[in-house]
Amino acid sequence: MEVRHFAGAGGVRLVADVAGPPDGPAVILIHGGGQTRHSWGETVDALAQDGFLAVNLDMRGHGESGWAPDADYTAGVLADDIRAIAAELARPVALVGASMGGRAALLAAGEDPAVDCSGLILVDVTPRMSDDGRQQVVDFMRGGLDGFATLEDAAAAVSRYLPHRPPVKDTRGLAKNLRRGEDGRWRWHWDPALVDPARLRRFDDDPTRYETAAANVTAPLLLVRGGSSELVEPEHARAFLAVAPRAEYVEVGRARHMVAGDRNRDFSDAVRGFLRRALVS
Repeated sequence: MEVRHFAGAGGVRLVADVAGPPDGPAVILIHGGGQTRHSWGETVDALAQDGFLAVNLDMRGHGESGWAPDADYTAGVLADDIRAIAAELARPVALVGASMGGRAALLAAGEDPAVDCSGLILVDVTPRMSDDGRQQVVDFMRGGLDGFATLEDAAAAVSRYLPHRPPVKDTRGLAKNLRRGEDGRWRWHWDPALVDPARLRRFDDDPTRYETAAANVTAPLLLVRGGSSELVEPEHARAFLAVAPRAEYVEVGRARHMVAGDRNRDFSDAVRGFLRRALVS
């Protein structure tokens, strides 16, 4: 695995881990808001072992990637970042997008100028989602803006937010998603402007925009829903499948919104199976 830099929209520096054979079918993984490229668990390694070239991205404003100078993290700008990476790869790309990353991937694949998309996987994201569930995510993100005195305090905050998961015992993995400031406090590795109340309203795009994009996608399409998702309820999945009737649909049991983190093996199996059918067969 190597670290590679890409130039995103407006020249924002984007960082990604790249794994797998250089000539393999390309797959770009785009994490959710408030996460980093480390959120996919073992999925990236599994894709590389299957012969895919996996490009595991830190979105702008997250992880090691640059922050947007204008603090614009709307889905259209993120979609332009995906287009820039796809252009640099100069080949068809499959997109795997979770939550906020999934909305961006949907626009990149379904709006002009559309990327040359060989497959699209949306991970627990649909045009219409639960407002209460989205607010839970925002509240958790805002709750850590002042930082944590220790990694153990950060782990305790995660456990309160995700009580269905076993408590974090080894904080070394968690540390990849935080940065330590000059004041010694640990803060999540993303731009606080992501949850600025004035700017957050810009994310409330009309869901018909995403439904139109979904209807325009001609590549093989898969929706992966967490079986216990607090954001994508069964009626939201049904509404999506009504506008994208050719899409495949998988539920990962006992997983909430962060499907890859909750049930990584089941999630990876679903993704790998779909990509083998879409890109290899």
